Amino acid sequence: MMQSSPFTPRRVFILIGRLVLASIFIYAGYSKLFFPNRLFSSWFMIKFSVSSNLSNFALQVAAYKLLSPAGVDFVAHTLPFTEVILGLLLLLGSGLRIWATAVTAIMAGFWIVVTRAYLLHMDINCGCFATPEPLTFKTVIRDALLVALAILMTVFTYLEARQPHPWSAPEKAAS
Repeated sequence: MMQSSPFTPRRVFILIGRLVLASIFIYAGYSKLFFPNRLFSSWFMIKFSVSSNLSNFALQVAAYKLLSPAGVDFVAHTLPFTEVILGLLLLLGSGLRIWATAVTAIMAGFWIVVTRAYLLHMDINCGCFATPEPLTFKTVIRDALLVALAILMTVFTYLEARQPHPWSAPEKAAS
């Protein structure tokens, strides 16, 4: 007889957090890589070029005025791939503590950068999903809620790792 259900509220929250954050990360990375840029709308090959999309994203990263040109190029050319990979790893669930911690760190970094730009009244594009989206208070709140979700998911993941899974826990002998 099983002592506890495999679906506790904490495990359900971890699953929901994984699905939400993974889908956001995969979509954000995919959109930065493959959504057509709007600079060369008449040329089919350039319109869907990953290279031109990453260059367009580099302009959005540079608008935050935080990094050197080399740092902007590094972030613009690695972040979309990292987002897709982390999203897929969250979906897989193997090594969840590592990937949840990485996603939480990245989300916290996003939130800090977006909040800084909002407080400095920078009139720039968010750059979150490769669509023109101005930085507003709504963007700051949305990112804060996603950071809270990521933190809770990570904490719950670490707490769950300390306990044996009910399906693999040895049964107690009936007295």
